[in-house]
Amino acid sequence: MNKPTFYGSTVISDKGQIVIPIEARNALNLEKGEKLLVMGMHGDAIMLMKLSGFQKMSEEMAARQKELEKVIKEI
Repeated sequence: MNKPTFYGSTVISDKGQIVIPIEARNALNLEKGEKLLVMGMHGDAIMLMKLSGFQKMSEEMAARQKELEKVIKEI
């Protein structure tokens, strides 16, 4: 698992837009037009996630559902 990386800061424009720092775009292979999910966390944090990454994670979790349910029952 990759460690979280700080890529800088950004400002919200009058139109509500933000610029993702170039270092983050390069490291995460973000392309123009890429679809991102926007999630609020803990009332004061925002998480952006590539839609393609979320879809892969969902598919993996679905494929491992029985295994995950067994682990959850053991907790």
